[in-house]
Amino acid sequence: MGSREKVYHVIVIGAGHAGCEAAYATAKMGFRTLLLTLNFNNIAFMPCNPSVGGPGKGHLVREVDALGGLIGKVTDLAHLQVRALNTQKGPAVRALRAQVDKRRYQEIMQEILEREPLIELKQGEVVSLLRQKESWRLVLSTGIILAAPVVILAPGTFLRGKVHIGLSSFTSGPQGQHPAVSLPQKLENEGITFRRFKTGTPARLRRRSLNFSAMKEQPGEKTAHGFSFWLPWNPRQPVSCWLTYTNRKTHEIIKANLNRAPLYCGVIEGVGTRYCPSIEGKIVNFPHRPRHQVFIEPESAGTDEVYVSGLSTSLPEDVQEMFIPTVPGLENAEIVRPGYAIEYDVIAPEQLTLSLQFKDWPGLFSAGQINGTSGYEEAAAQGLIAGINAGLYLKGEDPFVLRRDEAYTGVLLDDLITKKLDEPYRIMTSRAEFRLSLRQDNADLRLAEYGYRYKLLSEEDYRRFLARKKQIADMVNILTKTTIDPHSDQARLFSSQTGVPVKQKITLKEALQNPAVSYEILRQIYAELPAGSGEGEVVENKIKYQGYLAREAKLAARLQKMEEKKIPTGFDYSQVPNLSLVAREKLNAVSPYTIGQAGRINGVGPADLAALLIWLDKGKK
Repeated sequence: MGSREKVYHVIVIGAGHAGCEAAYATAKMGFRTLLLTLNFNNIAFMPCNPSVGGPGKGHLVREVDALGGLIGKVTDLAHLQVRALNTQKGPAVRALRAQVDKRRYQEIMQEILEREPLIELKQGEVVSLLRQKESWRLVLSTGIILAAPVVILAPGTFLRGKVHIGLSSFTSGPQGQHPAVSLPQKLENEGITFRRFKTGTPARLRRRSLNFSAMKEQPGEKTAHGFSFWLPWNPRQPVSCWLTYTNRKTHEIIKANLNRAPLYCGVIEGVGTRYCPSIEGKIVNFPHRPRHQVFIEPESAGTDEVYVSGLSTSLPEDVQEMFIPTVPGLENAEIVRPGYAIEYDVIAPEQLTLSLQFKDWPGLFSAGQINGTSGYEEAAAQGLIAGINAGLYLKGEDPFVLRRDEAYTGVLLDDLITKKLDEPYRIMTSRAEFRLSLRQDNADLRLAEYGYRYKLLSEEDYRRFLARKKQIADMVNILTKTTIDPHSDQARLFSSQTGVPVKQKITLKEALQNPAVSYEILRQIYAELPAGSGEGEVVENKIKYQGYLAREAKLAARLQKMEEKKIPTGFDYSQVPNLSLVAREKLNAVSPYTIGQAGRINGVGPADLAALLIWLDKGKK
């Protein structure tokens, strides 16, 4: 007698950074959610660098937090050190980066998920996934049968994972974990198309075997805030990272053993990312560079294991034992785990809509590294969006799609679906054409209304947001109304602190437009200006860059008109005359929803867009 099906509203396959966010979102929206993981001990696992943030990535974390997601809160609670990056550059590229206690991160994330009454956590491997009528039927390796109208795939790098250490290769997930082999085969049988990508990781070393006196200390900083808008910022006593460099001897050993590198002898078929190359890749691609940076980063307060950022490699373990000790400070290093490369399956993204639902499989969503991205931050952002849209699908409501001018998350999803990826995708500030408007300091002002609408933000958080929004408006109002009299004591104090002479009466808002003037300086002179907690940064950027922001807003408005020109679902591009063969092929593959999206597809030129617009207008008439 067969076992009875266990029925849920949503089943999330994979409890990494995408899966955790997705399950949390659907539960907050009121749906009974099962979160499945291959290993219960590895929920929110960090198999690579135990850090969160940086330019682009840090912006994503702030956006996920603004929407009510988890990665920002958990990072703030589990950080070992935080640094503010690009502080001497413009506000568009400033970002936080945190070194995280990976064990504590997992504990906090699991604790949050286990407290959610509508989330059920379960260890199990899905070996079959089939669509039956209005529901998905899943079979676990133990024979248990599960069913739900919505399934979210978030398996990370586990699908047919294959690890390479030198010329030795074996089926495995990250760090020796159990891979998922049956599920991708079943999905392939259903018609889902996969590609192979590759990523890598460096060796882990024993901390007490290192000589830190030969390295440069990279201490943490006291920052004004963490990643979360909703938690009070309680910075910990920071733990230092350390900087050292490779040298000629390191490079000679690696070059002499390239014949044993799977990356260069045809063993690895998957495509890796340009932005996080292996040390052998750096030496081959930059032969004249005398050295490369190596960062020693703590993995957890409860372990002696450290991460060696910059030495990612798939060379044999004996070669790693030869070249690692050539790096200053690592002369007596003990390798706890060797570096390796891992190949894994990713889905071809043209199968997805911008809501991260499969076009041909209703109720099936996908999020995280399975979609061809790299990094915890990109995964978390996708997981949250997939979770929200899964909830909206169950409610029969329109999907939630962020525009490129609204969020880095919108840039990520649009790039992912619209542009054919030839390598793992990594978000960067250079990918966002509206990056001055999409700063980390104003993520809540852009997105918190959505988080509240979809019930991810509590009433208390929303009231806090409204109070912050009002305080920012009040600050701008005070700056606009308060003037500096050139003959006053305040004017003399202002000039002495800024070096800016006051020759005529001006408002504080006008004074703040000068590059030498900051909100903090004005606040010290004028007691009526409130201190706030990050609000001054928002106000200063809003005023100093108002001309640039206005220009971006005009461009966004023009592009929005293109986004409003919808293309009918299932439109046949073969009927449009004067389209190039390349454009016709790309348009049929991606099936864009709007003219704006069509224009961002590689291979679709202005002439193709003009032909398409003429044909659509002709059809309307």
